[in-house]
Amino acid sequence: MTQLQFNNALLGLQDKLLYYALSLTSDQEKAQDLLQETFLKALTYRDKFAQNTNFKAWIYTIMKNTFINNYRRNVKAKNTFDGSNNDFHLKFSKDKIYPSPDSFFSSKEILKNINALEDEYKVPFTMFLDGYKYKEIAEYLNLPLGTVKSRIFFTRKKLEKSLKDYAN
Repeated sequence: MTQLQFNNALLGLQDKLLYYALSLTSDQEKAQDLLQETFLKALTYRDKFAQNTNFKAWIYTIMKNTFINNYRRNVKAKNTFDGSNNDFHLKFSKDKIYPSPDSFFSSKEILKNINALEDEYKVPFTMFLDGYKYKEIAEYLNLPLGTVKSRIFFTRKKLEKSLKDYAN
C-alpha cells in the first residue's frame, strides 16, 4: 500500500472512527482528541501495517488501545480515597488545587506528629509518603519487606490516634 493509498483509506474511515470514538468517550471534544491521536499513531506506525490484512480492523484496534491506555493513565493519576477502610493506602485527594487555610494548620500539626516519631518508624513512613515502594524502602534500609510494611502500618495507626481531632 502506497502512502497515498494509506492516507486515502485512513481519511475514508474518519467519520466512522469519530462515531466509534464518541461511543467510547461520550464527549465530543475527547472523541476528537482520540481521533487525532489515532490518526497520529496510524501515520507514525504505518510501516507496521501488514499488507493484505484488514486495514479497518487495524485502525479500530489502534483507537481502542489508545482509549484504554488513556483511561488507565487517568485512573492512575486520580489517586483518591474511595471510602473503603483500606489501611495500606493513603487517604487523600489531589483534586483540590488550593488548600484551605485550615489545611495549612492541619499539615503543620501532621508534620509535627510525624517528626516526633522514633526514627525506625519515621524514616520508612516518610519514604513511603515521598513515593518509594515498600520494596525500595526495604532495600534502602536493609530491612525485611514485612518489617517495612508493618512499621508503615503501625505508624499510620499511631498518627490516626494522635491526630483523631483532624479526622473527617
